[in-house]
Amino acid sequence: MYYVPHMYQCPHYVHVPMCTCGRQYPYQAFPQGTDISNNVENILLRDYGPKPYVVNINEATKQNDTYRTALWTGDHLQVTLMSLNPGEDIGLEMHPNVDQFLRIEQGQGIVQMGKRRDQLNFQRNVYDDFAILIPAGTWHNLTNTGNEPLRLYSIYAPPNHPFGTVHETKAEALAAEEEHSHGNGNTDISGRTPDEWVRYTEYLVDEGLEDVKRGINATHILQEFILMGVLVGKGYSPQKAYETVEEWERTGESKLLQQSKNM
Repeated sequence: MYYVPHMYQCPHYVHVPMCTCGRQYPYQAFPQGTDISNNVENILLRDYGPKPYVVNINEATKQNDTYRTALWTGDHLQVTLMSLNPGEDIGLEMHPNVDQFLRIEQGQGIVQMGKRRDQLNFQRNVYDDFAILIPAGTWHNLTNTGNEPLRLYSIYAPPNHPFGTVHETKAEALAAEEEHSHGNGNTDISGRTPDEWVRYTEYLVDEGLEDVKRGINATHILQEFILMGVLVGKGYSPQKAYETVEEWERTGESKLLQQSKNM
């Protein structure tokens, strides 16, 4: 009932043929654990981030039988492999500060998106080689409507799951998310635990302590570093957040920061 002709053009997804006929590749880089006998790759599926890494993503995705496995986790993006059984869905979700890219390598499904969880007014059928773009703050779900596993990979920017995440089943993923959401020291926020966020923002703490040593008044320090924390929450690196707020003060873009510094 949701069939959409292939000539339909929509900014949220694109059908990209991946024909490799006649291509000559100058070299191949195989990850540790790869079996290249008979030209068949047996890829060891684990998290290779944040080191440089090259992989046949089509083969890796098709070899994955888990609901979710993190393949590469860096500071600014993450690649995970997913496999949905017939009739299974990812589950309705929304990432406030994470843009997401999905690409289907096998199977078919239906994707639903919307600004509210009860108004998923964007719906499309998707198949092999289709890409799905999900803006941050958008409610979304993907359901396998075929008779075989729906295999895809997902790119999160910034990362959305802890390094090395492996969820064998959807039930295991839901249990892990429930555990992360209800204390016991394992809360996960935008791909990092509280302690990981503490380590990630140490740069700002060090800079704040230097301002204290320089005798800058407490009001100004609090204003600056609260603003920097807001920018980090928006996806800025700590260094970029620091430079941005300092620029606001230096150029006079923020008159209030200039005033508080001279108090």
